[in-house]
Amino acid sequence: MNQITADHSLIIRDLKPSEGYERLIEAQDAQTGLHALVSIHSLRRGPAAGGCRMFNYAKAEDAIYDVERLSRGMTYKNAAAELPLGGGKSVIIGDPKTQKTPALMRAFGAFIEHLAGDYYTAEDVGVSPQDMAHIAEKTAYVAGLEGGEFASGDPSPVTARGVFLCLRQTLKHGLGSDDLTDKKVAIQGLGHVGMSLAEMLHRAGAKLIVSDINAETVRTAEARLGASVTAPDAILHQDVDIFAPCAMGGALTADAIALLKARFVVGAANNQLADDSCGQRLQDAGILYAPDYIVNGGGIVNVAMEILKIDDPSYRESRIAGLATTLEQVFQRADETGEPPHLVANRLIERRLQ
Repeated sequence: MNQITADHSLIIRDLKPSEGYERLIEAQDAQTGLHALVSIHSLRRGPAAGGCRMFNYAKAEDAIYDVERLSRGMTYKNAAAELPLGGGKSVIIGDPKTQKTPALMRAFGAFIEHLAGDYYTAEDVGVSPQDMAHIAEKTAYVAGLEGGEFASGDPSPVTARGVFLCLRQTLKHGLGSDDLTDKKVAIQGLGHVGMSLAEMLHRAGAKLIVSDINAETVRTAEARLGASVTAPDAILHQDVDIFAPCAMGGALTADAIALLKARFVVGAANNQLADDSCGQRLQDAGILYAPDYIVNGGGIVNVAMEILKIDDPSYRESRIAGLATTLEQVFQRADETGEPPHLVANRLIERRLQ
């Protein structure tokens, strides 16, 4: 049933969610051009939390597929980080470079307010801390703000730190040492998280090969970090120790895995496996895969501090360090059973959800 908000322009309606999901809600606003979706996968551990992504999807069905897959990932990510939060995600359909306006973000904030605390939003691809400030004009159910008593700011650097710790843990498990000196790392995607990760790896002595669709970004990595640059369609071919997918999800397809020369896959992207069979393909190829929703949990830990109103840095630090601990538990169990790490991780998290 359609619900029209007080300003008489924002129309909100419930859609039928996929099996296993709690809600799927759509909002459209003719005045601002807003077309947004919120997927709530689970409220079992607490209110759903997950970022807002703005992307120019070709059709609404693509946006629904993405937001639901991402919201399920947030349920697992929040449980992996041992946070009292459920899983949710939102997407705004449109080009963030040409269609995003303060008015559109305020309309999105009114949409989030309508959900009455079942879902908290924050930054994701195409959305910035400044956008969060506009959203916050209409709702309190927003995190990733740069100002305020519990403001957590841009979660990207914290996400990158969690990835960095998990990358070192993966090396330690696979090679017996987490020393990154002269290790070759191919980074696919140099957004906020990818660039922060590249800087950490550079300081640790790694040799970087990078790709991104933004030419200016790769030039910066080349000049500041001594990175070698390759075309986006060539990053999978690189002879490296570690492949770090840090762009959009679904990078690890059957075809992509056949091209990989890396021994380890550890990255910040969500939903890296195109499907579950790709986890087995990595295993069969002798490539150790670090499950993404464990590796990239640092950002939601940072956001959770704001949602839960916690002003204790030790809470954040213990949970970010705990990501690497959880990852090692997964690797050890995978060694014992011979199963791919992603399946072992899923069972571990499903027990936490119970």
